[in-house]
Amino acid sequence: MDFSATLSDAVRIYLAVFFTFVAVFYTSRVAFLRLKERVEIVLPGQRYCATWWNHMVFRMFRVTIWAVCVLRAVDPAFDAYLGLWPAFQYPALILLGVSFLTAGFGLTLVSHFALGRHWRSGFDREGPRVLLDTGPYRFSRNPAFLGVIIAQVGFWLALPSWFSTLCLIVGALAVYRQTLSEEMHLDATIGGAYVEYKRQVPRWI
Repeated sequence: MDFSATLSDAVRIYLAVFFTFVAVFYTSRVAFLRLKERVEIVLPGQRYCATWWNHMVFRMFRVTIWAVCVLRAVDPAFDAYLGLWPAFQYPALILLGVSFLTAGFGLTLVSHFALGRHWRSGFDREGPRVLLDTGPYRFSRNPAFLGVIIAQVGFWLALPSWFSTLCLIVGALAVYRQTLSEEMHLDATIGGAYVEYKRQVPRWI
């Protein structure tokens, strides 16, 4: 078996394990914070509003990506349904993709833990009242979302296909729309301090 085939098999397993870990981690974290803080952690907004749709679309694609990666690990023949791009399947690009995927998730984790007990999926209509500008938030206003985009690009490089391209486009659009909504919310709840923060810190990098 040549290196490319060995790498392909290894990455196939890695993607299944990676996305399973992400799903279990966030499900457990949300459940833990709900019990500890006695508040709702997932706040998509009013049903059918713009942020609600962002959450639903992003959630659907996360579940789909996880399911596809697990199915690929169980039955490699499932690749036939993904519209793979063989011309882009170079070992160096695949390894770069795995690196981006892992680093992006790491940045997202660091950003979420920097928020501590104030972390939410979505935003609380009653808050926040205090601006966090330490840790990764010194360099980017949206480091968690930046990490998601980096990870999504990594997924595309690790599995270049029509499927991963669709996931990248839809995921990036959902993240961008959610970013705009959350920044408008912070403008309204924090006010002047957030306006000044926006002058000093870029939205992404």
